[in-house]
Amino acid sequence: MEEILELKELLLKGDIKGSLAIVEELEEMSRDDIINNIRSHGIILLLYLIKQQAENRTTRSWDVSIRNSVREVRRKNKRRKAGGYYLNQDELLKTLEEAYLNAIDQASLEVEEGRYDSRELKQKVNQEAILHQGLNLILSDEDS
Repeated sequence: MEEILELKELLLKGDIKGSLAIVEELEEMSRDDIINNIRSHGIILLLYLIKQQAENRTTRSWDVSIRNSVREVRRKNKRRKAGGYYLNQDELLKTLEEAYLNAIDQASLEVEEGRYDSRELKQKVNQEAILHQGLNLILSDEDS
């Protein structure tokens, strides 16, 4: 809110350069918020993909959580008015990579009722395969 008031003040003064700097800062803050939201849904997505791989099974509940997470990532990533996407494929993968440690930590509490700590669970699952599976689900055209 501070930024908007400052922007208004700069515009009233006719300070276009200062106003543009504030607009760029607001754009960056908005993008960061979107990326954080995508990362949060990515953690949930990866958590259930890790559980599936580690336990070599799935449940309807896990499948629904995966589908819901994929939908939310897609929805948050889509630019409504401008069209296109906030994050391209490489940026989505990087965001999932950043989310992976959080997902492993959470999964270590849930896989086989907390049998493995996060270090042991990392050894049990294939990180690269999980990340690519998550990315492929997000990028696929089918309605998850």
